[in-house]
Amino acid sequence: MTDALFSRIDEKRDDLIALTQDLVRIPTLNPPGQFYREICDFLQARLEPRGFTCTLIRAVGAPGDSEAYPRWNIVARRDGTRPGDCVHFNSHTDVVEVGQGWTRDPFGGELDGDKIYGRGTCDMKGGLAASIIAAEAFIELHPDFAGAIEISGTADEESGGYGGVAHLAKEGWFAPDRVQHVIIPEPLQKDRICLGHRGGWWAEIETKGEIAHGSMPFLGDCAIRHMGAVIDAFENRLYPAMAERRTEMPVVPAEARQSTLNINSIHGGEAETPDYTGLPAPCVPDSCRMIIDRRFLIEERYDDVRGEVIGLLEDLKATRPRFDYSIRDLNRIDPSMTEKTAPVVSTVHQAIHDVLGTAPSYIASPGSYDQKHIDRIGKLKNCIAYGPGVLELAHKPDEWIGVTDMLDSAKVMARSLQTLLLP
Repeated sequence: MTDALFSRIDEKRDDLIALTQDLVRIPTLNPPGQFYREICDFLQARLEPRGFTCTLIRAVGAPGDSEAYPRWNIVARRDGTRPGDCVHFNSHTDVVEVGQGWTRDPFGGELDGDKIYGRGTCDMKGGLAASIIAAEAFIELHPDFAGAIEISGTADEESGGYGGVAHLAKEGWFAPDRVQHVIIPEPLQKDRICLGHRGGWWAEIETKGEIAHGSMPFLGDCAIRHMGAVIDAFENRLYPAMAERRTEMPVVPAEARQSTLNINSIHGGEAETPDYTGLPAPCVPDSCRMIIDRRFLIEERYDDVRGEVIGLLEDLKATRPRFDYSIRDLNRIDPSMTEKTAPVVSTVHQAIHDVLGTAPSYIASPGSYDQKHIDRIGKLKNCIAYGPGVLELAHKPDEWIGVTDMLDSAKVMARSLQTLLLP
């Protein structure tokens, strides 16, 4: 039975390549959120003739949703012939900006040997294609399966998932009484199971000053210098403290098993005008803004993480003349971790062994993905990330996905369906 399933997937190699290429050629860039409806329509046209009932859901009112850039999602469901569990494959359809340094057409889907190139091949349209091929091969061989199979294509994972999985979870699509197992085909390598991810807190810190003539800075108060004091406090107090904290989560790479903070951006002074070519005004800046990205461990409390930064700012306010600041929370993500004993974990573990002949390793992601919403909002704990691709290629120039890796991952997914949905 398993040999027939694996052979059926091998026969679909050309279909898998073409499907991946077609998905990559839809430039679903986020921001701003382009072609979301087009890729949902494409998936509907693919899956409905194969017996799936497709529902398109717009996340009206979600961050980023507008008439110009509506946040469209698709959930496709194929019911079996008798009651049973529902296995849901969730993939995000958005991709990040292209950036510089490409030697291939970012949206060409070029096949070169065993690799397909393009933005989103690895993260994660290759995984989406693999899950579709897996489901189709399984249904062709086992049309009398129990339960249901769902495949979703969701928006905005790259910007927090609020117009995608978070919205669907709020609407009950991931309620444990309708979905029992979730596999997210993120690019974490075909021989690894990702159990969860670290937490994250994004915030904007603004230091404040007083505007004055740049030739007489003593008459004003430079907000950028105040921000320099904040950075100095981070360097000498916060970073050393974070370096001492380690997690028991199997986060990869190993350097991410400690607490981390990234300074995403800094801007001080008057706002820049893109088409202005003259000199800036000679003014002392009265504002400086910094975006911080603090990733925290499952052993840390969010209130402590936030309070630690505020404590440093308050110390500066007490000791540095004229120092004043404000802080604005932008995003909060709590850590998520599925138990190794969860049914979907043990099922995929055995499937990897059946396909690859090796026991998988368990990992956790340094960044977050949509498991956070399925866990916290949907209240569904039986969720993992498993899919083809090398994580380090995500968001890079000349991003690619291996065809052999997609085939092997499709076999793992299909083998998991056999375990979960056959009597």
